[in-house]
Amino acid sequence: MRTKTKILIALILFMVPGSMISYSQEGKVTALLLGDAVPSFEAQTSQGFITFPDDFYGKWKIIFSHPADFTPVCATEILSFALMQDEFQALNCELIGLSVDSYSSHIQWIQSLESITYKDRTGIKINFPIIADQHMEVAQKLGMVHPNAMSARTVRAVLIIDPEDKVNAILYYPVQTGRSVEEIKRLLIALQTSDRHKVETPAEWQPGNEIIISSPQSRNELEKQKKSEIKGTINCLDWYLCFKKL
Repeated sequence: MRTKTKILIALILFMVPGSMISYSQEGKVTALLLGDAVPSFEAQTSQGFITFPDDFYGKWKIIFSHPADFTPVCATEILSFALMQDEFQALNCELIGLSVDSYSSHIQWIQSLESITYKDRTGIKINFPIIADQHMEVAQKLGMVHPNAMSARTVRAVLIIDPEDKVNAILYYPVQTGRSVEEIKRLLIALQTSDRHKVETPAEWQPGNEIIISSPQSRNELEKQKKSEIKGTINCLDWYLCFKKL
């Protein structure tokens, strides 16, 4: 029976290109993970039909899901993303929303949100697409449906995807807790900094702060590190924990 089940799943995976579901040796289903290539899909959105990731070639991408249209926490998140959408675009990053509501629901909700005064701002425009995913096909591919949390809706998931279409970060929030868009932007900048300069960022890192240099892996590297510390080009708290300005 176990062998038949594995064969059936293998056939399903063969028939569904881009599916991120896989079958481990222990017989467990695994989901989208850090470093995975993001699955491709086509979808109707509030901004028209998209082919992902092809339509966003060469860009960083943030896909975020919300449980439902016309709900209060989701409304604050969409408006917060809208207030900062130009800042994300300046970072070569496109925002893409998703929920399991219909295209018509998205359009009506966007019209409602754009009429709201939020954080003393009026006339807010939501220029990023929101995917209509009534059958949860895209959400399932992206690991945004957690049956033990919400069986018929998406959780508050965030995927940060690099220009090579690899998943760099995954965040999950429960339905009752809104996300910090500022933190998502900070995380994006940290990932871009690490990618560009091959460095690591410490806890609470903000743009302009010192970054962490890799720990020495040999005596020669340790000696070079000591010389840099004497020159004052790096600041070491211990041999394995050194900082420098970027």
